[in-house]
Amino acid sequence: MNGNINDPAKSIATFHAGQSIFLTGATGFLGKVYIEKILRSCPDVREIFLLLRSKNGQSVNERLDKILSLPLYDKLREEQPSNFKKLIPISGDVSKENLDLSAVDRQTLAERVTIVIHSAASVRFNDSLKYAIFTNTRSTRDICILAQSMKNLIVLVYVSTAYAHINNPVIKEKVYPPVADWRKMIKAAESLDEHILNIFTAKCLDNFPNTYIFSKNLAEGVITEYSSSLPCAIVRPSIVTPSLSDPFPGWIDNLNGLTGLLIGGGKGVLRVFQTNKHVCPNVMPVDIVIKSVIDAAWKIGLTTFTPGSPPFVLNCTSSNQRNMSLEAVSKMGFQIIKDEIPLEGALWTPGTIFTNSFAVHYILTILLHILPAMLIDLILKLTRHQPILVRLQRKVYVANRAVGHFVSHQWTFEDKNSLDLMSLVPPEDREIFSCDATDVDIKDYYRKSIIGTKMYLLHEDMNRLDAARAHRKRVDLFVTTLKTVIVIGVLWMIYKWICT
Repeated sequence: MNGNINDPAKSIATFHAGQSIFLTGATGFLGKVYIEKILRSCPDVREIFLLLRSKNGQSVNERLDKILSLPLYDKLREEQPSNFKKLIPISGDVSKENLDLSAVDRQTLAERVTIVIHSAASVRFNDSLKYAIFTNTRSTRDICILAQSMKNLIVLVYVSTAYAHINNPVIKEKVYPPVADWRKMIKAAESLDEHILNIFTAKCLDNFPNTYIFSKNLAEGVITEYSSSLPCAIVRPSIVTPSLSDPFPGWIDNLNGLTGLLIGGGKGVLRVFQTNKHVCPNVMPVDIVIKSVIDAAWKIGLTTFTPGSPPFVLNCTSSNQRNMSLEAVSKMGFQIIKDEIPLEGALWTPGTIFTNSFAVHYILTILLHILPAMLIDLILKLTRHQPILVRLQRKVYVANRAVGHFVSHQWTFEDKNSLDLMSLVPPEDREIFSCDATDVDIKDYYRKSIIGTKMYLLHEDMNRLDAARAHRKRVDLFVTTLKTVIVIGVLWMIYKWICT
């Protein structure tokens, strides 16, 4: 497969024809979209091995069937249904040593796989250090060891994060030395019990805000070291958001990042958020991220591997000149929710108070989150319903604390490699595989993202917009009345105090 990547006879779909791919993270947001994109846009791929584990009593085949029933795959199901047969589930677990692969499956992968896409990771910010290192760092080492046994491997793409090196204000498209010895950290996680390791967590993390970033930083160190004998690429996406257009606008399967902020504020659940409202969050639609992964694999796969060379690094980030402040994004999003796409079951008028003060955030959380939640839960108990709001608000608070570092600081990401890669994509492939999102209509994108979240994540019917709008008008009336009563009450107390 080596050759000149500028050869016009080559195309990305042609490159993938006959390739056998090994994908980790198939049940994750990125993994699901990668499966859809490859099967639909590279229809002649030979097979895709998916590392899956049994969960909640479901076998790997049952979990795969559940994934493939999602609306994400409707277009593929209509156009190329036979391509689903190319998906081969392999039982394994990235949190277990040696990926918990059987000897037979390991041999099969070694004999047949030509492309490895390692996107599996635990993205929870509050994981224990042990679990984060096992899942995010040790698994990367074990993937590299497995890749070394693959007889026909042409590329290994590791999906990292743009925030793996946030101790640098400017993050370049290069490898950085890991902040700790990844071998020693894996050994410590294996040999020390959970309690002892947790005691040393703060010292281990040093300037890192959580175990996720720390373990991903170490994982890049693993890839860098093994790249001396393996053709590797590191793709670093920033905050991954709903799809821009592929296979359709607005696909989302989680409430992470800005989507969670807009939906939480739009529902009236997230009334206050600790952040620097002037920070410009760096976001990338999931389909653009996946195209970057595919393009990076194509580039490295067509480049002659030189032992000892560093991995190709790609910052999959939006142009720093195009970013909007968090305040601007939220205002635009809440306005869309108010005027065009009301959410069902809203508890308060759409909107969120931003504050950079921990003390103010804590006080407002008690006043605007906890106390109202306790009152509503009491009413639910008295009416023999399940109380849920206090528990939900605890999760909201923990989530806000977890992402606080990322929404209070600003980084600059260099993107020369990303721009160079886009220029290499053959003209006939630009429409299908281009990673260019510079001409996006931001308001239209967020409108479609809100619609997608409403449909695919909240499972709300777009035909019930009038009912949702009527409900919100009742909520608005209640909020206005309550605020008026409070203001009158406060004025009355002031009047009585002055008079006495």
